[in-house]
Order: sequence, then structure tokens, then C-alpha cells
Amino acid sequence: MSEILSQPDCWRRAAGLAAQVEEVMPGRNERVAVVGCGTSWFVAQSYAALREGLGRGQTDAFAASEFPRGRRYDRVVAITRSGTTTEVLDVLGELRGTIPTVALTADGDTPVGSVADAVVALDFADERSVVQTRFATSALALLRASVGAELAAAAADAERVLAEPLPPELLEAEQFTFLGRGWTCGLAAEAALKMREAAGVWTEAYPAMEYRHGPISVTGPGRVAWVLGESPAGLPDEIAATGGVFRGSRWDPMAELVLVQRLAVALARRRGLDPDHPRHLTRSVVLDHA
Repeated sequence: MSEILSQPDCWRRAAGLAAQVEEVMPGRNERVAVVGCGTSWFVAQSYAALREGLGRGQTDAFAASEFPRGRRYDRVVAITRSGTTTEVLDVLGELRGTIPTVALTADGDTPVGSVADAVVALDFADERSVVQTRFATSALALLRASVGAELAAAAADAERVLAEPLPPELLEAEQFTFLGRGWTCGLAAEAALKMREAAGVWTEAYPAMEYRHGPISVTGPGRVAWVLGESPAGLPDEIAATGGVFRGSRWDPMAELVLVQRLAVALARRRGLDPDHPRHLTRSVVLDHA
């Protein structure tokens, strides 16, 4: 829980770091790909949508295992907390000497340092928990700052989120569907993953406008539809009509994700689970190619 609580300060440090690493980060109008695995993939999705939406250049996001080797980019950004994830190292190794690459990691003294052209180490955001919280949001804070976003309001919102009690209707819910639009689609996917990883809760994630195209059928009493960011017009009333709970964003979407993290920890403890060490998961996936 201490790692979750430290996020506002980590975001401020990450925003300050962005100015120091500007030379190795994607430049305006560069064609960029961003790769990662698990949580890092969802951060990649958020950054890609945000950067392209701001007119900074075409930006694609891929799970590292699905990176299209035949496609040409001006720069590739890799996100890997551990610096040891096999699929990420494979991509960077194959690209070395052909396309400039930069890795965002919590530990630059790991194998990623030998395969990426540049490394940005967010060591202040490293974690003991298997489940990512502050590294992922700090990496996204740096990426948001790199495209001109101001993070002071987001950090202040996170402090408010950390201070307020968890709503009872969320603590008692049996199912959650997280929704996003634009750059918050990645955050919605990450919110769903946090709840599944830490608490074993039934969760789904969709672009908000897609919710009406099928997923709304699961909504009903005891089930929550939670929008991170802007909500489509009319959606709160449609969810209310099902008997489900609508949760709209009161805070910066990244701060809203912090609330999801807190909820995941609370639900895990209610279920007798260890939110830092989920079943079947390790801190890094290292594969034996042999």
C-alpha cells in the first residue's frame, strides 16, 4: 500500500525528469511505436493515443510479442519495469542498429541497458510488489509531460483520492466494467487488470462507445460501469435503467486509476488474498528460448 500512497510525489519527479531526457524521447512528427507487456502495454496504449491525438506524430502501441518486424518507425519506445522481460528484450535486440530505441525502466542496470540505445531509469518508482502501480503511473506521467501535459493537477487529484474513503457501493459490487475514450482506453484496460490481478475480481474493459454494443448486457444490480475520463452522453441514464451502478470520473483519469488500485487492495484483503503476490504471477516473465 505504501507504493500506492507514494504516487503523487513520484508523478512530480517523473514530470521533472521529462525535461532532462527530452533528447532521447520521440520528437515531434516522428513515427513512433511503443511496446510493453501486461501493464506496460496498457501504458503504451494510453501514451500512443495521447501523443497522436495531440498531433505529435503517428504513434502505435503493441504487445511486445506482436510487434510488426517489417514495419518502419523513426523510434521505438519500450516500457519494462524489470528490464528483464523476454519479449521486450527480443524486440530491442532485433532493432539494435537499425531504429533508435529508448527504454523506460525502474532499473537501468538490467539486460535492457545492453540492448536499448537509451535508457530512462525511474528508479524512484521501483516496486517490491509483483503488481505494478507506481511505476506504471510514473512512466505515464513522464510520457504525458513529454508531450506538454502539466501534471500538478493530476498529482493533487491523486492526493485527494488517497485521502477519501472508498465508496460502499464499490466495496460491495460483484463485477466491474471499465470504460475509456481516447487515451483513457488504455487506463480502463489497466484498471480491469489491476482488479483481476490483485483481487481476482470479474472485470472487463472497453472503449466507452462500444459499451452499448453488447457489454451492457452484463450490467445489473451489484455491477459497476466505471468510466475513466469523459463519459458518453446518455450513458449514466442507460446504466441506471439496468439497475447497475454508474461511476463517472471526478478526478484526472490517472488519479481515478489510483482509486481503482486502492479498491483492488481492499477487495483482495476481504477475500483473504495477498494483493502484492497474486496467484500464478511473477514480477517479470523471463522465457527460456532453448
